[in-house]
Amino acid sequence: MDPLISLMAVALSGIPDSLVAEASSESLEEVSVLGRRLNLTGEAISASQGEVGPAEIGSWPLLRTGDLMEFVPGMVATQHSGSGKANQYFLRGFNLDHGTDFATFVDGMPVNLRTHGHGQGYTDLNFVIAETVQRLRYRKGPYYADIGDFSSAGAAEFTIADQLPQGLAEGSVGEYGWRRGVIADSAELSSSQLLYAAEWQTYSGPWRDIDEDVGKLNLLARLSGDLGTGRGRVTLMSYDNQWNSPDQIPARAVASGQIDAYGSLDPTLGGETSRHSLSAGWDAPLAGGDFSASGYMIDYEFSLWSNFTYQLDNPQQGDQFKQFDDRRIYGFDLSQSWNGERGGWQLGLQGRRDDIAQVGLYRTNRRDDVSTVREDAVVEDSLGIYAAHQYQLTDTVRSYLGMRYDHYDFDVDASLPVNSGSRSDGASSVKASLAWQPLPVAEFYGSFGQGLHSNDARGTVIQVDPNSGDPVDSVDPLVASTGYELGARVFVTDQLHGTLAVWDLALDSELLFVGDAGNTEASRPSERNGVELGVYWFATDALNTELELAYTDASFSDSDPAGSEIPGAIPFVASAAVNYNGQNGWFAALHLRHFGPYPLIEDGSVESDGASMVNLRVGREFSDWRIQVDLMNALDSDDHDVDYFYGSRLPGEAMSGVEDVHYHIFEPRALRASVRYRF
Repeated sequence: MDPLISLMAVALSGIPDSLVAEASSESLEEVSVLGRRLNLTGEAISASQGEVGPAEIGSWPLLRTGDLMEFVPGMVATQHSGSGKANQYFLRGFNLDHGTDFATFVDGMPVNLRTHGHGQGYTDLNFVIAETVQRLRYRKGPYYADIGDFSSAGAAEFTIADQLPQGLAEGSVGEYGWRRGVIADSAELSSSQLLYAAEWQTYSGPWRDIDEDVGKLNLLARLSGDLGTGRGRVTLMSYDNQWNSPDQIPARAVASGQIDAYGSLDPTLGGETSRHSLSAGWDAPLAGGDFSASGYMIDYEFSLWSNFTYQLDNPQQGDQFKQFDDRRIYGFDLSQSWNGERGGWQLGLQGRRDDIAQVGLYRTNRRDDVSTVREDAVVEDSLGIYAAHQYQLTDTVRSYLGMRYDHYDFDVDASLPVNSGSRSDGASSVKASLAWQPLPVAEFYGSFGQGLHSNDARGTVIQVDPNSGDPVDSVDPLVASTGYELGARVFVTDQLHGTLAVWDLALDSELLFVGDAGNTEASRPSERNGVELGVYWFATDALNTELELAYTDASFSDSDPAGSEIPGAIPFVASAAVNYNGQNGWFAALHLRHFGPYPLIEDGSVESDGASMVNLRVGREFSDWRIQVDLMNALDSDDHDVDYFYGSRLPGEAMSGVEDVHYHIFEPRALRASVRYRF
């Protein structure tokens, strides 16, 4: 048996007991001291980290599951395709595509998929049932030793609850065929707790030529309890989805009247995906400290049909293509920590294998395969080891020093033999922070970190372009980043606190989305710097507000006649929310998300227009019932989720095609009503 699988089979980890205690409040939406209200002065190592609890998660109206990421300050989650596909994410001047350079974890399992059929680091959160999320912990920047790949811009960790204080059953209906049902509950089994949940969702969408016909099913079961001297858990998760896609469309097709903004030029696009996982964990005191271990197995399959250029490459059959991915993922995470009066140590070992049976790109017509562009089998292994030390230097100054080493092995078996091969690479990184707390209500931080992202394994050994047959250069397996940050955290009272961060981040190579290929490719070195502000006011027990602002200046750091602007780098993001939860049972929420214009090509001559969206929620709690109404895109904005600029060809146009803006419009204003029963 593979030693990685053997170690994973016995590796167990869990959530600290403090989180279990926090979960014992009256209801999932009524946890009091959790999330944004936590005072992290004296604990955090940067101003760019924080937590979000179930009360906040349950209060916001969410258009899609991926909108959970917008609880990370400065993050924008959009969509350029169908509802079943992973969201498009933007943060700190990155068009993260579907996750590149931002690491995401659910209960210790990595969500980012390496060497993925659609794009490096593909992050699909559709398998998460929002009602079961106990905590979201975010840490922006490469300053944390326990996070490796894809974390240059930061990381988010979702924790699933061990048990719910009450069971719930909820049904939702809405315009454009929105239907959703969820049931979740937990039960005591002797000395253990069983959590189970199921989610079903379907959606037709507002599109003229396409019925999205979403068919989504999520299942979750978790058994947790005391095990030996610690606490363990085993979790099963299952996700299946299929959908039709209203992809981005060329602006000229709308301007000419060929289609409207909710139309499509290829109504046969769509996708299907499945993700099934088994994970286990164990936390226990060990060797005078605390030991944590986790392991996981994931079975994943993905098919996506897209058409971005229409008739540019193949005027007869069209440019539709399929991206396919079939893999098994195995991994483990072991850590041991010791804490003393003035500081402590943490040591960790992390391993992962992506056993990709098939990852391919195929030319298709109306979802029927026409020819194979490339088809590969890949095994990608990684091992990371880290050590971190925190120390209370004086009564007011704390230090953090971390070191990490990551090693990767790539093995590619390509359908075109010349593109087969093996390659290895390793990288060490240093993380360091100082925290100064001159006043009980204020703490200041200086942080430094080196990070990395891995490149697609196929690109590390490629010799020949599978489309043209021309020779090409392989890419570096690992790409380094270096980040700096100065920040402050002010906790004036339990009712008012805020954060401020000024940061800089340099990457040796940018990963950019390629519109006509539908994936990412390595590009030029880049540098970003910016400032972020978050203000949180808990005016009363019933009313709280928040305001988050982020500005970023992003550019390529080399010299190139094409220009220095980074396509998709959003310079300004603003988020504001108002939440009301009265003693009479009434509750309401307003959430505003805005992002400014951003460049679409390197010389900055073409820009997006920026976009704003407002979502509203109003409802009332009764003894066992809750009724709520969500108004999505309440102002009926026709702004764009996302814009790209590239060449495509419509019937009758020149064979060379036309360079144009291609966009995906916001879904129009939609009303959704939900009824929840607690038991």
